[in-house]
Amino acid sequence: MPTFDVVSEVDMQEVKNAVDQASREVTTRFDFKNTDSSIELSGQEINLHSSTEDRLKALVQVLEEKLVRRQVSLKSLDQGKVEEAAKASVRQTITIRAGIDADRAKQINKHIKDLKLKGVSSSTQGDQVRVQGKKRDDLQAAIASLKGADFGIPLQFQNFRD
Repeated sequence: MPTFDVVSEVDMQEVKNAVDQASREVTTRFDFKNTDSSIELSGQEINLHSSTEDRLKALVQVLEEKLVRRQVSLKSLDQGKVEEAAKASVRQTITIRAGIDADRAKQINKHIKDLKLKGVSSSTQGDQVRVQGKKRDDLQAAIASLKGADFGIPLQFQNFRD
């Protein structure tokens, strides 16, 4: 019986490279001089720090440009609120989400069920969703439908087996 897995993964090496590039650009750009702006990656979090809220927004924009250029989906970023920090500066934490949580897995399962494709079923397995069906064409239709739907996270399709 043909199957495939729906997953939501982020290439952390690409995120690290994007953060390094953004940090390098911030140190050389004229509009960031004397603003004490910084971008740091620690685990699954990106910490942004700057002197004013406007510079912080520009910092986020630089980071997003670098992430998009490295094909990291912005849907995997969960931006925290802007907080006041010491010496009249501001900071923000951006969390990187990987994996499909239980609520989104339910949404994906419901979406697949609503397609009413004959013989296609789905089940949640940890942080991924396994879809199985009798016909390969039905599974390809399910993939096309999932690509068209917006679940708020980037989706990848792996392990397509006949």
